[in-house]
Amino acid sequence: MKREWITDALRIRRVEETFLRLFAEGRLNGTVHTCIGQEFSALAFAGGLRPGDAVVSNHRCHGHYLAFTGDLAGLVAELTGKAAGVCGGIGSSQHLCRDGFFSNGIQGGTAPVAAGLAMARKLRGGGDIAVVFLGDGTLGEGVVYEVLNMASKWELPLLLVCERNRYAQSTPTERTIAGDILARAEAFAIPTFHSATADPDALMADAARSIRQVRETGRPAFHLVETNRLAPHSKGDDDRDPAELAACRAQDPLCRLEAAEPDTFSALAEAADREIRAVLDGLEGAPALAPAEYARVADPDPAPRWVPAEPSERRQADLLHACLAERMAANPETLLLGEDIAAPYGGAFKITRDLSDRFPGRVVSTPISEAGFTGIGCGLALGGFRPVVEIMFGDFVLLALDQLVNHASKFHHMYNGRATCPLILRTPMGGGRGYGPTHSQSLEKFLAGIDNVVLCALNSLVDPALIYKKVFEREHPTVVVEHKLDYGRRIAARTAPGYVAERTAGGWPWARVRPRSSRPDVTLVTHGGMADAAVAALAPLFRDHGVKAELLVPSRLCPLDARPILDSTAVTGRLVTIEEGSGFAGIGAEVAAVVAERSARPVRVRRIAAEPLPIPSVRELEDRVLPTTRSIIRTVSEFLS
Repeated sequence: MKREWITDALRIRRVEETFLRLFAEGRLNGTVHTCIGQEFSALAFAGGLRPGDAVVSNHRCHGHYLAFTGDLAGLVAELTGKAAGVCGGIGSSQHLCRDGFFSNGIQGGTAPVAAGLAMARKLRGGGDIAVVFLGDGTLGEGVVYEVLNMASKWELPLLLVCERNRYAQSTPTERTIAGDILARAEAFAIPTFHSATADPDALMADAARSIRQVRETGRPAFHLVETNRLAPHSKGDDDRDPAELAACRAQDPLCRLEAAEPDTFSALAEAADREIRAVLDGLEGAPALAPAEYARVADPDPAPRWVPAEPSERRQADLLHACLAERMAANPETLLLGEDIAAPYGGAFKITRDLSDRFPGRVVSTPISEAGFTGIGCGLALGGFRPVVEIMFGDFVLLALDQLVNHASKFHHMYNGRATCPLILRTPMGGGRGYGPTHSQSLEKFLAGIDNVVLCALNSLVDPALIYKKVFEREHPTVVVEHKLDYGRRIAARTAPGYVAERTAGGWPWARVRPRSSRPDVTLVTHGGMADAAVAALAPLFRDHGVKAELLVPSRLCPLDARPILDSTAVTGRLVTIEEGSGFAGIGAEVAAVVAERSARPVRVRRIAAEPLPIPSVRELEDRVLPTTRSIIRTVSEFLS
């Protein structure tokens, strides 16, 4: 065993032991998970890489970080909440980012991100690879197997390192993980390696061999490392039998060295301690991160400026197809991923038809693995690409929610601006085509309110290219909802006699349909596919009930710029929100809340939304369960009577 390995491993251990002491003293910022006992795994893999490679780690990431970057000062400052930390003190123990190193504490969720980083390196060429560290407890997460499948089929240069310490927090994995771990990877035609930290010489040689194989073949490999966690899962939560821990220490190379050569061990430990003390002394009195630096990324719009709407003879689907083609032609780093999107099928609604022929290698038809390929999109975005992920039906987007909420949305802020994730996720929503209860939902409210993720919705009044122009300008995640019925509609084709159709110029476009020459009585606010039904209600509302309505349709639902709504309700004093999804905690509720908080005058509010009620007849189903032009007319007229 080389002396430099011992020195580096002991340095990691003394850092981890220092963190446990600092936590007990109340000097750490947040929790801490140490890798005591697993140091040689970090050195063998993360320490065996080269600049240009990527490392994706988990909650037990300090050893991996030190082995890959050598940045002791940045790590210690991070965990003690100092602005000098690698992520300014925001990320703390689990969330580190520097020079191709990324860590996050969501078990399994990091695997597709690593696969995306590996795919980015494959596309750029040069032989760089990505390594992802997993614990054996993580093998209970289904997204890991989605990644094994895609990494194998797509031949991604990804090395998956499974550090098997035989515990998932406090539960022995022999109770939770069935079968042979290596057989799991082998089932996906992925070569496997098997080593142990108890034998550092063999581990180092085996790690170099698995890294070299991934680099030379450009294909994935899986390396199982038998190891022992000598410290608690986190801080003091260790219920293991003392005899079991003693047996683990007997296998540990550093513990063996301390027993066999106490003077050598003591000298090396003291050298590491001096280095750590010097770092801590240098941080005394250093500034902590100012709370203001946690601010949300701003995306302000200019003041609304209304211009005439621009009708088009082309269907929205055709305009959307042309928009994506234009974006792909303009930027070679724009990629499309999704189920069945390649030619000849071109997606369930044919939006991507022929694009795989026109842009070879940049339109990828994926397995049915929404979480997996969305996470790969996250990794591609971190790797400098502009991925556009299509979820075939909006009903399936909830499978990808972990990647949106716990990964894409958080990377920029938890890494203190060291990374951006310009992921674009587009998906069709809504009913009206007879697809049934699991292919016709409107789930926008589940996607709204995710910090740093913009949610927008196409509609039948605005050219989708104007909305996607803003989407492609963003350096942060965006979800675009596209209504199935709108795909076949021509832009601004439906009109109302006596009304003027307009849109805003600049910023995220709004649509407005207002009375041509008189004051409106009520403000209607809707989005997406309901815009067409709302326009159809304007003329009969006036003709049959004498009600003049002003219709507003935002494209960006979150964050919502309420100025056009407040301008309108300041005149009308009445607001009706319309949405196809269920009303409780919906988009309409947010609109109503904003108006209630910010309006200078009292505004009466009514919501129209889907009604989850038992319906005795098909006629009532159409009229009551889903909002329609007829239900809009009835509700608004009753509201104003």
